[in-house]
Amino acid sequence: MRALFYWPLLGIVTLLLAAGCRRSTLQEAPSQAETSGVFPYSIHQKPLPNGLNVVTVPYDSPGLASFYLVVRVGSREEVESGKSGFAHFFEHMMFRGTDRYPKDRYGEVLKGIGAAANANTWWDRTVYHMTGNADMLETMFELEADRFQHLNYSEADFKVEAGAVKGEYTKSYASPSSKLYVKTYDQAFDQHTYQHTTIGFWEDVVDMPNQYAYSKQFYDRFYRPEYTTLLVVGDVTPEQVNHLAEQYFGDWERGNYQPTIPTEPEQTATRYAHEQAAGYPPTLSLNYKSPAFSVENKDKAALDLLAMLAFSPKSDIYRKLVIDEQKARNLGAYALDTRDPGLFTISASLVKADDLPYVKAQLDSVIQRYREVPVKAKALGEAQSRLKYSFAMDLDSPSQIAEALSQVIWLTGDPTDINRLFDLYDAVMPEDLQRVARQYLVDEHLTLGTISPAAESPFASQRNATGTPQGSSN
Repeated sequence: MRALFYWPLLGIVTLLLAAGCRRSTLQEAPSQAETSGVFPYSIHQKPLPNGLNVVTVPYDSPGLASFYLVVRVGSREEVESGKSGFAHFFEHMMFRGTDRYPKDRYGEVLKGIGAAANANTWWDRTVYHMTGNADMLETMFELEADRFQHLNYSEADFKVEAGAVKGEYTKSYASPSSKLYVKTYDQAFDQHTYQHTTIGFWEDVVDMPNQYAYSKQFYDRFYRPEYTTLLVVGDVTPEQVNHLAEQYFGDWERGNYQPTIPTEPEQTATRYAHEQAAGYPPTLSLNYKSPAFSVENKDKAALDLLAMLAFSPKSDIYRKLVIDEQKARNLGAYALDTRDPGLFTISASLVKADDLPYVKAQLDSVIQRYREVPVKAKALGEAQSRLKYSFAMDLDSPSQIAEALSQVIWLTGDPTDINRLFDLYDAVMPEDLQRVARQYLVDEHLTLGTISPAAESPFASQRNATGTPQGSSN
């Protein structure tokens, strides 16, 4: 089960879909907003009385259907001390089976209907998905409704899976870049749960075998209809999907638990994270606090476009550092898509560690230029068009359509926000890029990450001068 790193569907340089706090009013029949815009297919929604939202997108596959259950619970909801990593861990447990469909039987039935199933976890969500024969859609409903409402596993099974997660952590976070990733977020956040990675703090992962009782509580709290959206895309009809949803999920009981997510205080000085690694490509990452997504606010959309214009392979700085001077192996920028304020990252892999200060100065100069000089309207328009049409051209299978909509669902709760998102990109003006560069890409909101053979970052003197702590290099 894939769980640790999330790379969104809509771009290479910039991560497009981000999070929002607003849930739009849901309607059973498609409205004009649900059938027009960059997304070319009708989106049908029907909320059940228990809070489960049922979303259907008919698509002429033919003969295929993708079945997604999007749970708007990830490591963001892990607010209790000592309990980080449980959203990811519980994704593993969900494949342990039920009394009716034990683990082996579950796999046999999937094979019998020609379906493949998997899941993944991130900060803001857990997504379960399968794609198979549309004629066997009712069996998909039966399988998933059973484990979402009647999951059953022994303490022995729980401890076996806890050991597997510990091994996954050791393997996944062995590289210097992964270690820097962990340190960067640990430094950048003081209160918010984005401080820890999806898999959790190491000490919590080690303690997981002792948390069997808490795992049952986690399931009872979060695997509830009000946290979940059921999405079916393919050779199906809304009437068929709605009927099966009511039949198999209509009696699923609503819960009453809602965590209080801590608010991150404003950062007021540069922070530092460093990883010592001899023989590993030197790395520089500039990580600025960035806004959460809103379909009513341009800031995140403007930062996405700035990333594409300023730091993509088509940019002047990429051509200078990577192609002409050959001081960097690669260079890119992106803003991670999070329901709450996250990080905007500019990252470069270098040839020589001695060039870390030079490359940072060059990147700083690019940011300064975008603060001072408006981008040309033609260049901005071309970037907006690339985003829109590259997205639309990828919507050519049930699974790709479901993947795109599931990202909007776990970010905002409403799949029709996919069109509002692209409307927002179209509304970004040159002055918006200037404004967000001035507001967000500032030293006070920066966490500076480095990998080099040295025990300390080449920017350690700056840290020492400000008294700002630096992540451990071990």
